[in-house]
Amino acid sequence: MDPIRFAMAQVNPTVGDLQGNKEKIIKSISDARSLGCDVVILPELVLTGYPPEDLLLKPQFVDDAMKALNDIAHKADNIIVIVGCLDKGKDGIYNSAALIRDKELLHIYHKILLPNYGVFDEKRYFDAGSETFAFKLEGLKIGVNICEDIWEGAGPANFAAMEMGAQVIINISASPYHSGKLQERENMLVERARETSSIIFYNNLVGGQDGLVFDGGSMIIGWKGSVLARGKQFEEDIILFDLNAEEYLKYRKSPKKKNGVPAYKTRELSVKRCEVKIRPPFPPHRTEKLGSVEEIYKALVAGTRDYVLKNGFKKAVLGISGGIDSALVACIAADAMGKDNVAAVTMPSMYTKEETRADAIAVARHLGLKAITIPINVLYQSYMRLLKKEFKDAKPNIAEENLQARIRGNMLMALSNKFDWLVLTTGNKSEMSTGYCTLYGDMAGGFAVLKDVPKMTVYQLAEYRNAVARKEIIPITTIKRPPTAELRPNQKDQDSLPPYHVLDAILKLYVEEDRSANEIIAQRFDPKVVKKVINMVDKNEYKRRQSPPGVKITPKAFGRDRRIPITNRY
Repeated sequence: MDPIRFAMAQVNPTVGDLQGNKEKIIKSISDARSLGCDVVILPELVLTGYPPEDLLLKPQFVDDAMKALNDIAHKADNIIVIVGCLDKGKDGIYNSAALIRDKELLHIYHKILLPNYGVFDEKRYFDAGSETFAFKLEGLKIGVNICEDIWEGAGPANFAAMEMGAQVIINISASPYHSGKLQERENMLVERARETSSIIFYNNLVGGQDGLVFDGGSMIIGWKGSVLARGKQFEEDIILFDLNAEEYLKYRKSPKKKNGVPAYKTRELSVKRCEVKIRPPFPPHRTEKLGSVEEIYKALVAGTRDYVLKNGFKKAVLGISGGIDSALVACIAADAMGKDNVAAVTMPSMYTKEETRADAIAVARHLGLKAITIPINVLYQSYMRLLKKEFKDAKPNIAEENLQARIRGNMLMALSNKFDWLVLTTGNKSEMSTGYCTLYGDMAGGFAVLKDVPKMTVYQLAEYRNAVARKEIIPITTIKRPPTAELRPNQKDQDSLPPYHVLDAILKLYVEEDRSANEIIAQRFDPKVVKKVINMVDKNEYKRRQSPPGVKITPKAFGRDRRIPITNRY
């Protein structure tokens, strides 16, 4: 008996683009067929894109998605397809997986466990399924489930293996990225494979959607817990695997039944294999994965590229100051969009030192970006003359500093309007957390690339980018210079903030881990510093609500992950 050839098509859809997504799916089916595959697997909600959010409240969208699924079925000749889609019930809609064989829609499985935490909000839109599903193919029983169904140790995936006798589990997923998430998934899948004695095909979505990035990294896990194959991270990919059913079943040991697994309804089908005329060889399986800093960098590139392009822009613009944040954003933008599609604008003031201005120009030159210089001092002095009467008896303070930032924001937005360039902001998570940023100034723009990247990680990413280039794209003087906004004479960030290594450690505990002030102080941080940082975070929620979206990098990003009231006295 020939092995069963599986393909996992790791696809980058666009939310709401039913026609474009349908075409990608049909192409993936065609590619799998040409590679001699018996079964092709596509990710969760790949037809609609994930998350479709309130598009799901539009009846026409749901009807159009159902029609698109039927179109896909009619193109799926001589192959078995499992594809993420919607299903419309009498009283609601379901996050679903359709099983198609040779143009026939055989069954639609409904996701049972609906996540409703962090960035997930599925109970707002979907009804939960109640019936586990498996189909028989060439002596194998194959369970099909969706994302969260496999994360729960006593959930549908375990039930399919332990109660229904499935020896293979197919899980289609839309699991968004944060640093370390790939390893979390792998650890979980290894545990599931071992406890169910199943081979697991885990196919994850790829691509950027607003602030989320789906990193792909799809995996095939052997029943003993080894990674048999791995998809690329942050790229579309097709992962092929030949499974010799007879050989596998000969050596596989049945799993021990697990206590506490809920009793679900069951549904089983027998599916015949289609005739495969050609079965060409394919390259060896990949099992390597990216390093931690490289992974973050590629997430930022993928998220930036997809946000810009999927929203109809072709070019981007950013202000480049000579500081490390804007230098890093320039690198990410160039890698995401191509150097000819990025403009870097220097906007020196009376407080800009020549060395920082030179570093800004050097970064643009090293990357080959379109460089624009717009001095702001004349305009700033004009504003000050206009405000002379009102400011007469007031000492200089943050108003004069913010005025410079807002002039720069105005210049960038003017260029954006004139040339249809998307403005990329350059602030990092440490600044956004503490409000060390100017509303309608350096926060003005369409996409905040580093919004969820702590300052110390910015340094790591800058060094990584230089290491990849094997030269100083970002000047060493930029990396080593004490951070400064240069909005007043001899200004340094540490005039207003604790040292960044201290600040980032406190922010991680407070923002990402929800630790109290006393718990943080107990970890040997200065009580005054802790209370100051917490106060800055709490009182600047209003700024973060008005900031553009940015790539989610940490386990808890501002926005979907963390929803603190603006008016709040706790």
